[in-house]
Parts: sequence; structure tokens; C-alpha cells
Amino acid sequence: MLFYRVILFLFLTLGFHLQGEEDTSLLWLDKYCAECQVKMKTKTGTFILEKGEEALMARAWLTDKAQDSIDVQYFIWSTDNIGTLASEALLRAAERGVKVRVLVDDLLVDAEELTILGLTDHPNVDIKIYNPKHSVGVSSIRRLFNVIRSFRSSNQRMHDKVVIFDRSIGITGGRNMADEYFDFDHEYNFRDRDILLLGKVVADMSTNFEEFWNSDLSVSVEELLQAELEDLDQNLILEYKNFLHEYALNETNFTPEIRLALENLPKKFSELTKNLIWEDVSFISDRPGKIENFVSLSGGSKSYSLLINEVLEAKQSLIIQSPYVILPDEGIELLSALVSRGVKIKISTNSLASTDNLMAFSGYHRQREALEQAGVELFEFKPSAKVQQDLVDRHKELTNPNLKFALHAKSMVIDQKRIFIGSFNLDPRSANLNTEVGVLITNEQLASQLQASIEKDMYLDNSWEVVSGSSKGDEVGILKKITLAFLKLIPMDSLL
Repeated sequence: MLFYRVILFLFLTLGFHLQGEEDTSLLWLDKYCAECQVKMKTKTGTFILEKGEEALMARAWLTDKAQDSIDVQYFIWSTDNIGTLASEALLRAAERGVKVRVLVDDLLVDAEELTILGLTDHPNVDIKIYNPKHSVGVSSIRRLFNVIRSFRSSNQRMHDKVVIFDRSIGITGGRNMADEYFDFDHEYNFRDRDILLLGKVVADMSTNFEEFWNSDLSVSVEELLQAELEDLDQNLILEYKNFLHEYALNETNFTPEIRLALENLPKKFSELTKNLIWEDVSFISDRPGKIENFVSLSGGSKSYSLLINEVLEAKQSLIIQSPYVILPDEGIELLSALVSRGVKIKISTNSLASTDNLMAFSGYHRQREALEQAGVELFEFKPSAKVQQDLVDRHKELTNPNLKFALHAKSMVIDQKRIFIGSFNLDPRSANLNTEVGVLITNEQLASQLQASIEKDMYLDNSWEVVSGSSKGDEVGILKKITLAFLKLIPMDSLL
């Protein structure tokens, strides 16, 4: 609880420091990077965010620096501590005049009506729900009817993870807005990856956001919760807003070390800008609805086609990191053909011991031996991977001996010069059902950084190598083994 409050306090204190400043647009950036705004006109500054805490701090810093707008697009926005602090930070931004728009997929929304309507009560906050057929404003009977009437449409989700500040600075990657994506869960955290982007490519990110925001699939919460809105007591809304701010103001358990970290944030951001790599960046995305085929569960998408074309261009090496690996037969044949022409292929994914999605793992487990026979080197992440000691600065203070660490990063390096970082998993759902985003960049320095990071995750301390179709990661409890055996019998790869 201490660290949740600490991070909340950092958000709030940063906001207080900024309220008296008169900077508009990106003038504040000149204080930390004098040449950035000039470079941003023709190139994009890039910085890979490997650590959960640095990814959180980047969002916090930029949320409090934003002057005009913040656009947020996520698959998951939880009501846990990270979700709460993010909501409070966005509300505070709105209170100082920033226009805030939040677009969240409907499937896993766990917020109560008061939480949602309490935020949209502010005139500078708008919230829409993508493809609302399961959660927000939907009864159990209606939910069942939606699934029966249109199975594919109900399964089509917005898997995008994007946040855009003042239409000039953006973050995308694998992280959703919840504790476990920023190393703040005390039982199960994800090894994930984002990329910070300053400049030219952010215009494309904004265009994509506008397309989703204006899509018929994105519905305002006011429309979805009309009855609840009419009956809502304004005093309850005020109480909710006060709760957010009071929670963030609580300084009871703040240590001197935390205050020092807060004081050093401007210096750290200045150092970060010095390490930006400026390059041409391509933003890839799917259109709302993914594909025009609303009947079948298959059919190639824009993001899928672009990534397949990138893979086909590999000449020497292909390194992929994905939490889930389920390929069609032609996908395995494609990788086998690449290996035959001399391309070295390595894939980093979850083990049975670490996976958070046993159903998806069952699809991978069925074809693991075929992948190995095709010449692909497979490395399965350990739930006790030692790399978490490097990625989580306060690792020693997470005292739970049973704390698990699972892979959630979605990245690729081609020929040590071309990279992809985004939301796309190596599975049929990302290929055919879920909308996805990501960036493609050709830069040897970035490729070297990313490849070193992924290969470190493959080290013996962090992963088991698959040998003869099996892995030590299969050594789990009997119940998990039985469940896996059952799931492997179900023909549902198209939904994995």
C-alpha cells in the first residue's frame, strides 16, 4: 500500500508544481531539450521503456505537463491502484483546462457507474466505450443475446494501447492501465515494454485515435448509462472526486527517499531526452472493426499483413517476443522456409509455469514440437526470472516469495536493424479479431538495444529452452496439467 500511495503522491505533487507555470503547448520542453521541437518537425525521438516504473513515471510526467489535450486508448483500464491514480491525474489535468478523451474497450471494464460518470461529469472529460456488448450498460440477458446474435462481432475487441499528449508526444506498446503492468501487483506482474515517441509519427497516432473516436463502434458513456445518469445524485459525484484527490494527498507513509526521487524527476527527464534516438518511424494500426468480414473468425488484417511482409524480408535473423504463440499451419511453413534459407529464428514466450492465459498456451503447446522441428529456437519465460531484479527497482521490497513474473511484451527484431514494438501478439486473435497498433523503425542502435533486452530474457536464469519438444516449464501442479490437457482437445484456435 505504501508504494501505491507514493506514486499517487508523485502524480499530485507534480501537478501542484505545474499549476503556476505559464507555458503553453510544448514550450516547457525547451527547458529539458532545447533542440527537440526543431527535430520533432521532421523526425521522431524514440526511447524504449523497459521498466514498469519508468513507463509509469513517463505517463505521470507528461500528464502533468500537458497543456491542451490528452487522448487515451486502452484495452484494459482497471479500478485498482494504478487505474485510480491515472483517473485522478486525468481529472486534475481536466481541472486545469486540458481536454481529456478516454476510449476503453468494453470487454473487461470493471468500473462502477459512479466511477465512470464521476469523471465525465467534468466538462473537459469525455469517455467512450468501444464495442459495448458485454459490460457497460449491458444486462446479463442482453450480453447473452449479443453473443448469440453475432459471435464474431462480440469477440472483436480493441486491443490498442496508446496515450497521446498535446498531439505531439505519445506512448504505445504492450502495457494496459493496471497494477500488474507497472510492477505494482504483489502476486503477479508482467515483463512488458513500451516506447516513448516525440514528434512526427505522433500525428499518425492522433489520426488513428480520431478514426476510432468517431467510429460508430465507440459509444459515449452518457448514451450507455442514460438511466443511471438521470438518477445520479450530484453529491455522490462530488464525493467521488473528493475521494480521488484526498487519496492522492495522503502523505502518511512517504519516506525521504521518495521525496528525493520526486525532486530528481526533472533531472531524469532531461537525461532521457539526451538519450532519444531520432529516426523515421512508421505507425501501424487497424481500422475500427478490424476487417470487413463480420461472419468469419479469420481473414487477414492491415497490421497482420504489414508484419508478415516484414518477416518475409528477413535475411539473417528474426527475434520475436510474444506472450502467446499460436500460428496457422502456413505460419509454421513460413518460418521453416526462412530457416531453410539461412535465417536464424528465436522466439521468447511464456512457459506453462508463467503463463496468465492457459487457453492460449494450449494452442502453443499443441504446435511447440512442430515449431522446433521447423528450426525455430524456443525460449519459455520462468515465473521466477532473475531479470525482474533489474527491471523492478524496488524488487527487494516485494517480499512475497511466491511473486510471479510473466511475459507480456510484444516486440520483434529483424536482421539486427529493423524493430517492431506494439500490442500485436503472435496469435489468431491479433491477426483476425482484435485491432492492434505498433511502430516499425529501421535503426541499428535501437535494434541492438531491443535485441539485447530480449536475448537477456532468454538467458538460463530467465527462461527454459525447449528441447525435443518439451520444457522444464511444464513441471507444474497436477491440476494445471489436467486443465491444459482438456483445453488442448477443444478446437478453438481461431479465438486464441
